[in-house]
Amino acid sequence: MNRIVHYYIKWAVGKTFHELLFNEVVIDKSKSALLIGNHFSFWDGLILYCVNEKLLKKKLHVMILEETARKERFLRYVGAFSVKKDSKSILQSLDYAAELLADPANLVLMFPQGRLYANFVTNIKFEKGIMRIIEKAAGNFQLIFASTFIQYFKHKKPTATVYLKSEPENYADKSINKLQEAYQRHYEASKLLQTEIDI
Repeated sequence: MNRIVHYYIKWAVGKTFHELLFNEVVIDKSKSALLIGNHFSFWDGLILYCVNEKLLKKKLHVMILEETARKERFLRYVGAFSVKKDSKSILQSLDYAAELLADPANLVLMFPQGRLYANFVTNIKFEKGIMRIIEKAAGNFQLIFASTFIQYFKHKKPTATVYLKSEPENYADKSINKLQEAYQRHYEASKLLQTEIDI
């Protein structure tokens, strides 16, 4: 069943988008990866699924809201696990994500904004759960930032562009504000590059 869903995602992304563009980053094969992305559409996770398949090449796990898991049941076949906000079980989900990062073969995808925001929102705000994962994982992972933007340009279908950055720090001994500020810098630099694209 996993292979069917795998090919379905690749087909759906290929059919929907004119092109999927991303820059390369050096991947540390001896460590797991924590991939943090902006959250603006249904396509976010599927786009990054394809980036992982082409570049990162790790076993993807993504935390999604319980209501999303109920509506999009196929996501469980590609490593999705659910979290119920404002409940005691959220701590179990966060700890599970941290445990996944103990295996170098794994990649955990997180959208710390917690809900959808416009693609060109100015300020990125993180919910605090991301820090529990980082602290529990004790720095045994490679932290990667991803900023994704979708624009049509001159084509009938949109182009999805992902800007990746491997962070030298893992922020295990820092505050959520420091992590958020670092991601904000990456997001702003990415947005500037995106607005300077000349077709």
